[in-house]
Amino acid sequence: MKRRDFVKNSIAATSGVIFVNSFLGCVNPAIEGKNSEELFLGFKNPPNDSRVFVRWWWNGNRLTKQEILRELDVMKAAGIGGVEINPIAFPHGADPMEYKALTIFEDDWLEMLQTALVGAKERGLVCDMIVGSGWPFGGEFLKKEEQSQMVTIETLDVKGGAKEHFILKDLLDKVDPNLHSKNKLVYKDLLMVRLLPKSANAFMEGKDLMGNISNEELVVDVPKGDYVLYYVVKLTGYMAVINGAPGAAGPVLNHYSKVATEAYLNRISKFIVDKVGDMGTHIRAMFCDSMELEGANWNDDLPDEFEKRRGYSLLPYLPFVLKKVGHMGNPLNEEYGTKFSDEVVEEIKRVDLDFYKTRIELFKERFIDTFNNWCHANNVKSRMQAYGRGMHPLEASMEIDIPECETWLFKDVGREYPDTGLKGRAPRMCNKYVSSGAVLAGKKIVSCEEITNTEMAFMATLENIKVAGDQSNISGVNHSILHGFNYSPLEAPFPGWIRYGAYFNEKNTWWPYFRKWTDYKARISYLLQNAVPQANVAILQPLTDLWLKKGPQRDPFPQEWYPEYQNNLWEAIHQNGGACDYVSENIINTSTFENGSMLYNERTYSTILLPEFETLDVKTAESLAKFADNGGRIVFIGKKPFKSPTYKNGDSADSKVKQIVEDLFDKTNVVLYPAPKDNLIEWYGKLQVDLGLKPYVRFIKTHKYLSQSNYLLEGNPFFFITNTSLSEHISVKAEFNVENYLSPWLWNPETGKKMRYPTNGKNNGIDLEIPRATSVLIVFDENSNGKEFPAMDYNKKGKELVGAWNLQLSHISGEKKDMQIETLVNLTEDDQTKEFAGEVIYEKTFSVDPTKYQYIDLGDVQGISELTLNGNLIGEKWYGAHIYDIGSALKTGENKLSIKLTTIIGNYVKSQKDNLVAQSWTNRQEYYPMGILGPVRIV
Repeated sequence: MKRRDFVKNSIAATSGVIFVNSFLGCVNPAIEGKNSEELFLGFKNPPNDSRVFVRWWWNGNRLTKQEILRELDVMKAAGIGGVEINPIAFPHGADPMEYKALTIFEDDWLEMLQTALVGAKERGLVCDMIVGSGWPFGGEFLKKEEQSQMVTIETLDVKGGAKEHFILKDLLDKVDPNLHSKNKLVYKDLLMVRLLPKSANAFMEGKDLMGNISNEELVVDVPKGDYVLYYVVKLTGYMAVINGAPGAAGPVLNHYSKVATEAYLNRISKFIVDKVGDMGTHIRAMFCDSMELEGANWNDDLPDEFEKRRGYSLLPYLPFVLKKVGHMGNPLNEEYGTKFSDEVVEEIKRVDLDFYKTRIELFKERFIDTFNNWCHANNVKSRMQAYGRGMHPLEASMEIDIPECETWLFKDVGREYPDTGLKGRAPRMCNKYVSSGAVLAGKKIVSCEEITNTEMAFMATLENIKVAGDQSNISGVNHSILHGFNYSPLEAPFPGWIRYGAYFNEKNTWWPYFRKWTDYKARISYLLQNAVPQANVAILQPLTDLWLKKGPQRDPFPQEWYPEYQNNLWEAIHQNGGACDYVSENIINTSTFENGSMLYNERTYSTILLPEFETLDVKTAESLAKFADNGGRIVFIGKKPFKSPTYKNGDSADSKVKQIVEDLFDKTNVVLYPAPKDNLIEWYGKLQVDLGLKPYVRFIKTHKYLSQSNYLLEGNPFFFITNTSLSEHISVKAEFNVENYLSPWLWNPETGKKMRYPTNGKNNGIDLEIPRATSVLIVFDENSNGKEFPAMDYNKKGKELVGAWNLQLSHISGEKKDMQIETLVNLTEDDQTKEFAGEVIYEKTFSVDPTKYQYIDLGDVQGISELTLNGNLIGEKWYGAHIYDIGSALKTGENKLSIKLTTIIGNYVKSQKDNLVAQSWTNRQEYYPMGILGPVRIV
């Protein structure tokens, strides 16, 4: 049977999936009309919109036309495909060199914007632009009613039996949250004062004391006993834009006000249109950065909206659903207020949940929808990081044209990978929410603020960056926007004007090799953007339980998780060869169910996982029952839901949920599976076997650093498989769930070439050898003719080259030095080279029988290597195993080996003790390893 006939006649099975075009019930518009050869040509020479973009920090708006155009040329030459123009505050400690700070949207600044937009277009670069400056956006020009609002509480314990006097100013002054970004001018309004006993078995509103205020003083007759004074304060303009540039600093916008949002956006578009004409002519998308709103939760009509949407009044409960607020808007975890019974606490939590749901709805309607409509009216796309408190972490991204998540670079990435948590992970948990939301909504592009780096900015190697980027792709990302490229004149004192980022700069030691990574990344992005991601498992996250137990979290850095493995379950599925999407209760409730599957838009799932659910909406329980009735598999992990989140008629709703769930277990396709205790990867592998979930690829032995994602590429099964360890080699047998007449091809994203992958007579069974920090792209195709990828035995020990090495060191400062070392060592262990940055030539001679050896393995290499043997340039390696094929260059007798190593720049930057910029980044950083550590072996 030919592949196309097979595709046409195949269907998805309940226990797994066969690789078919119709599996998701969709045709990706990106690949319509493209055949396999056209896709391969695009892979070889990816277009600009597949290349990495950069966040172009316009530091302090200290701009010149000449420098703007020069930097565009630098970025173009480096393989960068687009820029996000991002005005931002000037970095502390940098020397402005008498460059004038321009005010955003004034005439001289608009001249610079026009220069950048026209210059980028002339060079074939794509332009995005941030809305305003910094995050969340705002400006000095905002009126009071347009500024962000937060209501919060303060409590005072008072002893009864006396009359208490409180000065109103003192009460208001006490409400001063320890925020990350405080505004200078804050308006404070007292909304409510209540007196309650220190403990209460039943709910009570407390005594309203607003009428007791006279002459700026509150007087309270406190009955005998222990009492608590609650007072609710509205803070307006409390938060300043984080790192806002001149003209767009000051107070943050009120995102819960449609009127304020529209006025702000229209102000910006008028400036741009008046200067450059139609925005869509020069700008692809307008961008909205992190929603770090530091506790924003209010608009003056919120109580009315709450009552209209929820059917009861918020006001009796308001003091008790509010929290004292700290850094980044995180609630303070401390004991305060009235001690209520457990039953009352549960009741208040349900009201609090309704309060949160109301804010999510208002934020979507008044900010996200308004932002979208404004973008479309101006012929640009919307791009946004739509997560954080006040947004549904999945559904908000479905509204955005180009939804965006974020991937960070930390020292532990590639070095650690505990069973659960964030350690060792470059993607934040928001990535899987965003990528799931995108694919559910039929979005082609999943954007990512990538390589955000505040921990090891100057210490990062290209290999570090590659590993973080590979993890990012596994999480569903296919469009990378680097964080970032700093606007910095060449004459700026070293290291330049640095706001953020992994020092993507022409002064970096590894910059001459940077294009190798951007080419690699562009080819992967091109394929991922033109492929259909597969998933037959849906995960319904217990968000309601998390919010009820722990409160809403600040993604991408939550304080609390529920359950502990909540955000790692998807990883275990991919590590076991499967694939999944997150879904929400609303997604389930608006899906259709047929033939054992849940269908939403163009996505189809045969299994739904519910990890440790206690709380489920009645409608969701009813939808799950329909799914089960139609043959779908439901796996409750660890717990059965037994209650609803409903406040009104809660007892009745609780009973309905409990009964529906109990009835579900009459069906064989509904199971309660034990929750994981440790080793999440092994646990999910066992679940997969126990429940007959057939993976897309089965790894005979899983590994914590081994993961994959799988797609259909013009109907062809396509796998991106990666080893994200910086030290471990992975050998693994892989059995792919594809038809045996399809042949596996290795598409090399580094070279843009493809070769047949060697098999042992069974095309869907492959022995994979994946060195450290290495990924492979396997595409299955009908074609079986072509050159075969040369297999290599990585287990051969070979012969170690021992003895002294001669070193020639060329420092970036211009200093040169020769030295000899008796054995290979980390250069930071020698005081002579500890703070070196630049190129080191390692040389030695050796004699060998050339008929016995083919390769040289440099062992542990910390840096970029370039190898020459007997005057012949063999090649270069910037990641992974530094193994070179030297067979054609070996000769009988003496052979001269020369290896050029390019180090990181960070250890030198750390040595600049009188440099404020250098020290602000490196004074808390350790020295990072450099050099060829070996052992060097011929194999």
